[in-house]
Amino acid sequence: MSNSDGLVRFQTTLVQASGMRATGIIIPPEIVERLGGGRRAPVRVEVNGYEYRSTLAVMGGHTMVGVSAAIRAETGLSGGDTVDVEVVVDRSARLVDVPRDLADALTAVAGTREFFDALSNSLRRYHVDSINGAKTPETRQRRISKAVSLFEQGKNR
Repeated sequence: MSNSDGLVRFQTTLVQASGMRATGIIIPPEIVERLGGGRRAPVRVEVNGYEYRSTLAVMGGHTMVGVSAAIRAETGLSGGDTVDVEVVVDRSARLVDVPRDLADALTAVAGTREFFDALSNSLRRYHVDSINGAKTPETRQRRISKAVSLFEQGKNR
């Protein structure tokens, strides 16, 4: 079922890949078509009342949206559970708050800020979360240096 604002509602089973921790929701082809954003569209998803932002992905020939361990812990859901899903294409900007020390390091090396800014939201978030997750100032600086070096070489990870 869908409505005029592009929101689509349906019920399905949360799929957990056997032998893996990956868990997600298969988005049927007719729903992907109704959403109108393609098979890799940025979306806003609500699962059993919990809302989050994600991106559709193609895995094993199916269009899916992931349900992270953090979301499963927050909602009490696990693979095999029946879920009520609401999904809509999310056209709002996806911003990553770049810490000042990383921003300064990127500005200091020609071309690295532009390279970082051209990365996908998830890759920018990966690097920022890695840096913010450092437990010591030394580790934080080492991670910043590693990221800047990668970007200088044209590598994203």
